[in-house]
Amino acid sequence: MSAPDTEVYSLLVPLAGSRLIVPRTCVADLMAYKLPAQVPGAPPWYLGTTGWNGREIPLVSFESMCGEELPPASSRARVVVFHALLGRLDCEAFGLLVQGFPQLVRMRAEMLQPDSLYVRPVRAPVLSRVRLLRDGALIPDLEQMEAVIADETSVATR
Repeated sequence: MSAPDTEVYSLLVPLAGSRLIVPRTCVADLMAYKLPAQVPGAPPWYLGTTGWNGREIPLVSFESMCGEELPPASSRARVVVFHALLGRLDCEAFGLLVQGFPQLVRMRAEMLQPDSLYVRPVRAPVLSRVRLLRDGALIPDLEQMEAVIADETSVATR
């Protein structure tokens, strides 16, 4: 008897110029984008804080965390709220500015092929880039993102 194919429900998250692929279970919510409350002295990738479920959570730009220019929020901009995995954020979540609605996909290992030509930017929160069907997608390092956000949040609140 062979092992059943393992499928993981995942989200393809649109960014400015690329996409992320993340397990659906890492995502707490999807909400409309609204201008965040600014945090004085924060780096460009730390957009500020935004309200979610009665609390303020950090809102960040993935592109800017990777050293790219901060993309403007388009009319389709949304916020994907991720569960904090390490427990370092008091709010237990953080938001990521995205450029549209994520697409739900069922993934199997054979659908993902490593992109051997991808060169990971230094200190970027990226685990890998994969070829997905005919396009590419980045696999973010959510733990690294949370750690960097937690470090910046602790500096900003001093």
